[in-house]
Amino acid sequence: MLKDITLGQYFPGDTVAHRLDPRTKLILVFLYIVALFQASGWAGYALVLAATVACMAVSHISPRSIFKGLKPMLFIIALTALLNIFYTTGRPIVPGWIITWEGIERAVKMMLRITLLIAGTFLLTYTTSPMELTDGLELLMNPLKKLRVPVHEMTIMMSMALRFIPTLIEETDKIMSAQKARGADFETGNLLQRARALLPILVPLFVSAFRRADELAVAMESRCYHGGEGRTRMKQLSMERRDAIAFACGLLLLAAVIVLKHWRL
Repeated sequence: MLKDITLGQYFPGDTVAHRLDPRTKLILVFLYIVALFQASGWAGYALVLAATVACMAVSHISPRSIFKGLKPMLFIIALTALLNIFYTTGRPIVPGWIITWEGIERAVKMMLRITLLIAGTFLLTYTTSPMELTDGLELLMNPLKKLRVPVHEMTIMMSMALRFIPTLIEETDKIMSAQKARGADFETGNLLQRARALLPILVPLFVSAFRRADELAVAMESRCYHGGEGRTRMKQLSMERRDAIAFACGLLLLAAVIVLKHWRL
């Protein structure tokens, strides 16, 4: 299960999606999320789904990679569907039942919304390296520097968090394998017993995480790293024609979803 978590991973490539400016991709993800939450009818969800499939095709990301990353979220998706099925009033399927047609419709839409939301954010991290994300976020948040917001420090923290997610997952898998070799059991017992069985994993994991953080801080200080004013970049970001086309497509998707919502399709 741990190996199925692909959040924060970057798949190198030379597609149009990979070559887009990170600022463009961040803005597109924002427009995508707004369009997804604006969708209310089946036509709106179908349009967002079509846009997601098109982005997957352009970025050469296989559906298998997306579904693999969705596995750890299946419990949350299923729980959300069940809550919507049993707590939505309307026309019952069978007289006397609490399950309604409106509940089933809402459950399907919520499952689709969560799945598309996760898929869209995965496409961002799959096609954008952590360093590019850091530079794009910092440039987009530059106006906040006038309010004395530590923009560079915030973006570098987010970049490091994304960078070390795969590392921590790999470290957790190694610790679990070592504990299982010593006779540890993580799959039997009730919920409380399973929680207690996780203690031998959490303690060495936190120790390893703090050790890595300390080593990273020492490495940055020894190289005289400092952010903020005067910092240069190896790769300068620049908007090109493809960024303008992608931005226009994002605005068109949002406008179409809003129109479909207004027409209640």
